[in-house]
Amino acid sequence: MDALTLTELADMCHGTLHGGNPSQTVRRISKDTRTLVSGDLYLALRGEKHDGNTYAKDAVAKGAAGAILDTLPDELTAEFPVIVVDDTLLALHRLAAAWRDRLALRVVCITGSSGKTSTKEFTAAVLSIRYRVVKTEGNLNNHIGLPLSILSASISDDAAVWEIGMNHPGEIAPLARLARPDLAIITNIGVAHIEYMGSREAIANEKGALAEAVGKRGAVILPTEDDFATHIASRTTARVIRAGLSSGTLWASNIVMTAEGSRFTIHTETKSFPAEVPAPGEHMVRNALLAVAAGLELGLDLEECAEGLAAARLTGGRLARRILRGVTVLDDTYNANPDSMEAALQTLGALPVAGRRIAVLGKMGELGEHAAAGYQRVGRNAARVADALIVVGTETTPLSDTARAAGLKEVHTTADTAEAAGLLRKMAREGDLVLVKGSRAARMERVIENF
Repeated sequence: MDALTLTELADMCHGTLHGGNPSQTVRRISKDTRTLVSGDLYLALRGEKHDGNTYAKDAVAKGAAGAILDTLPDELTAEFPVIVVDDTLLALHRLAAAWRDRLALRVVCITGSSGKTSTKEFTAAVLSIRYRVVKTEGNLNNHIGLPLSILSASISDDAAVWEIGMNHPGEIAPLARLARPDLAIITNIGVAHIEYMGSREAIANEKGALAEAVGKRGAVILPTEDDFATHIASRTTARVIRAGLSSGTLWASNIVMTAEGSRFTIHTETKSFPAEVPAPGEHMVRNALLAVAAGLELGLDLEECAEGLAAARLTGGRLARRILRGVTVLDDTYNANPDSMEAALQTLGALPVAGRRIAVLGKMGELGEHAAAGYQRVGRNAARVADALIVVGTETTPLSDTARAAGLKEVHTTADTAEAAGLLRKMAREGDLVLVKGSRAARMERVIENF
């Protein structure tokens, strides 16, 4: 965000400024006093367990330039600037909408059941070859994260790449209206959050709201292989671009996976060019193609797109390769659902290895009544590619049972990550390849930390 006065901010969020210097400027809004730095404007949000208003004194002590509160506490001095609003979350959305009005940048919004973050990183890296790009940091992609992402943009930015996430019906459309995308990328329709959504059809309907938000002059980029792509394409007036491993507006061939990443050739209807990404897996190649489609749509040529992909760097816990005691560990601990588990296991099976392939898998969240089917699907995939399997937690019993029934001889069940790490230390040998994956709540990174 560029510098805005307290008066401007109060007007933008429909609040009333009390105290302080109305001309004082702010460049950053913080919702957490733990990460607030001097000069930030503190935004007090209410949650199920915490009331941000109670931390206003901490914001003062940290040197906040002011605060947005829904009450005016007696303990604050009259000199400390407070913008009082009826609802601080609504104020955040009003601020983001007003700031979005001032931004002339091109916006790429990304949603999907899995692969959002890697696709975001690939897309931002591609566009950065030619443009000044702002992107979603971390997982700030929900009703709080997206407005904060919008507010982090500058008028001098040329393009934005923003994730939009959801786990309940009705969440995508208002976020899409806030972001106003020129391009939409939908990575896939899987079963993540199916506990709350009920079916893949419902998930497709929710994700498709992003496609509906793109106007006639924009474009919607869809994976060729996804079985809901045609349905989603029918819901937009924008141009539809298909990208896939074997067909589409652009596609890939000659895919080679190495320990360092994936090499492949990108094809359009008129040109071909070699490319690589610093992550192994066919699903990573798919995500890269979606990013290239966005780059081409925004005026880059194929060579520039390939240059951007090669420079991309994925955040931790997404098939990051680590060598520990001569063992190659694929750290995919950021999150997990049946679709991403299957993709990671396919990568485990495709990578060259001198020793054995070992999968260490934890629980998957938000599957509800579909949990057993999801674990069974993963168990069948594990039996096809792994030489040994370690499962963590009581929830994963259907996974281990299915893997054994599918013929995998070496299946171990463990109560927690500490036990799994101890077992892995005994099992793994130099030259082995180990995949570690699970939902965030499973804290599977502890297996690697204690290996």
